[in-house]
Amino acid sequence: MARTIVKYSGGMDFSGALIQVAHLVDSAFAEGCRVCGLTAQQGKLLCQLNFGPMGMGCLSRKLDLEKSSVSGLVDRVERQGLVKRVRDPHDRRAWAVELTDTGQRMAHRTHEEIGARIGALGEALKPAEREALTRFVADMAESRNAPAF
Repeated sequence: MARTIVKYSGGMDFSGALIQVAHLVDSAFAEGCRVCGLTAQQGKLLCQLNFGPMGMGCLSRKLDLEKSSVSGLVDRVERQGLVKRVRDPHDRRAWAVELTDTGQRMAHRTHEEIGARIGALGEALKPAEREALTRFVADMAESRNAPAF
């Protein structure tokens, strides 16, 4: 679906513009997850686990959730057969979470759905504008050590 981009009229400051874009990205992310039958939090969990198994503490930091909330989230996704708990190879007292084969397929599908929706946000941009925006956002994320998804 093509969207019309209203040209900047000078009425919005930098932080306001970024907040507006953040809301658009959050909505696109949530919709991509929803069509896959996941909540946005479940989608974020699968995205993180694409990098390999992670301990609960690491997931808590990456997802910006309390450990008890991560446990509940993992419980729900585990019941769906998308993740499993495994012993942490570095600390036998601890557990890590990893994607199952079904979870890997779902993570890939969800990533594709999210990417298509977020990519569509810039479809009305000219190629040079899209390239400039991509460079700007990538530089900003890199300078802040933003976590990969």
